[in-house]
Amino acid sequence: MKIKLLLFLLLNSMFVFSQTPCVNGFAGPYPCEGYDLQAHFDLSVFGADRGNDSWGWTDPVTGIEYAIMCLGDSTAFIDISDPVNPIYLGKLPTHTDNSTWRDAKVFNDHVFIVSEASGHGMQVFDLTRLRNVSNPPVIFNHDAHYSGFGRAHNIVINEENGFAYAVGTQQFSGGPYIVNIEDPINPFFVNGYSLVDYTHDAQVVFYSGPDQDHVGKEIFIGSNENEVVILDVTNKNNIQIISNALYTNVAYSHQGWLTEDHRFFLMGDEIDELSFGFNTRTVVFDFTDLDNPFQSFDYFGPTPAIDHNGYVKGDKFYLANYTAGLRVVDISNIDNQQMTEVGFFDTYPENNDVGFSGAWSVYPFFESGNIVISDINRGFFLVKDPNYMSTETFDKVDVTLFPNPAKDYLTIKSKDTTLNSIKILNTLGQEVLYFEGRNTFSRTIDVSQLNSGMYFVILNGNTSKKFIKN
Repeated sequence: MKIKLLLFLLLNSMFVFSQTPCVNGFAGPYPCEGYDLQAHFDLSVFGADRGNDSWGWTDPVTGIEYAIMCLGDSTAFIDISDPVNPIYLGKLPTHTDNSTWRDAKVFNDHVFIVSEASGHGMQVFDLTRLRNVSNPPVIFNHDAHYSGFGRAHNIVINEENGFAYAVGTQQFSGGPYIVNIEDPINPFFVNGYSLVDYTHDAQVVFYSGPDQDHVGKEIFIGSNENEVVILDVTNKNNIQIISNALYTNVAYSHQGWLTEDHRFFLMGDEIDELSFGFNTRTVVFDFTDLDNPFQSFDYFGPTPAIDHNGYVKGDKFYLANYTAGLRVVDISNIDNQQMTEVGFFDTYPENNDVGFSGAWSVYPFFESGNIVISDINRGFFLVKDPNYMSTETFDKVDVTLFPNPAKDYLTIKSKDTTLNSIKILNTLGQEVLYFEGRNTFSRTIDVSQLNSGMYFVILNGNTSKKFIKN
């Protein structure tokens, strides 16, 4: 029995990786800058041979975060409350056949899943069932199924009012197919719109940008193969087209996302790198006037890899960049037509060439700062900026930690602020060491009893720095 258990652990270690800091440009075999690997599940963990989309859910009762990983044959659910040791809870099999394309979005503690598989329709799964899973992983069944459309390429949800928009269906020329999901297990058809033809992906929001003529309206922004279309969908029975946004070097308008002030829309054309030979391009539209949107400028990344799905959180743009992995771009100066890459995690280390392998999508919206990357070839990745606490929560001061990584002793030296208290947290936010009361500019502390891994040093209750314990 012991020999069999040891063999299982050795084999399993080939497919599950946890907490690998980004040091000297690599986290294990993966090129990186500014993002540590929290955990990784190979596709074999899910019994799948292909990954695609991803999303996430935070339980409003427990605060636990869950990753949703779409696969060729199913949708997997992962408890990431301990991001270094996530738990694969189980999966919901496809409703019909396997497919390269599967998409999931969340509303009211339910996930809604569509696929390009013929007859798949929309699966509805109650995510609160994930709170109590015995003997994971398990095979789930859905809680409801909507069959009003067969296949769909994507699903978009306005989480503020409970309407889902299936796009790329066989109805309405592939335009938005609207379903009321206010009661998640009893979805029903509302309307559709065909005058804009095929929509590949979209975002739907209540507009709160600078165009006062449209503030408060529910707008649908569709990436429609050769243009971006803006619809007013406030009245589902009288949908109106507001405008079409055109741009140069069109190949295939794929997907885009608004900045949080709704002034700019960042759109990726999936085939332009292949068609025109330039580096990864993000087309930035100015939405100051929704009736007259225009191409403000183009951002070009550092590699020729094809861009796929991108999302905005705060002043960062998180882009799944196929063979170049996750790319993180600072958009704080977008008003001046400046965007700057500030970090990356490359899940496809073979190359950064033009091709359709690697990172399919990312989910950057967890409050913890954990970011899901769903990779076509290598499955589920969970990464995090180790300085996330300081950039989001704490003020910065001039403090040096050395040596870093540290083995037995860590010296903390401040240039101009006395060290009144020192607290050390692990990656779960748990306090493991605490010192106070010396009012000194420098202090050396014994860290020899800590386990190897990453830690945060909280100074005077308001400054965070990270160090690695060897």
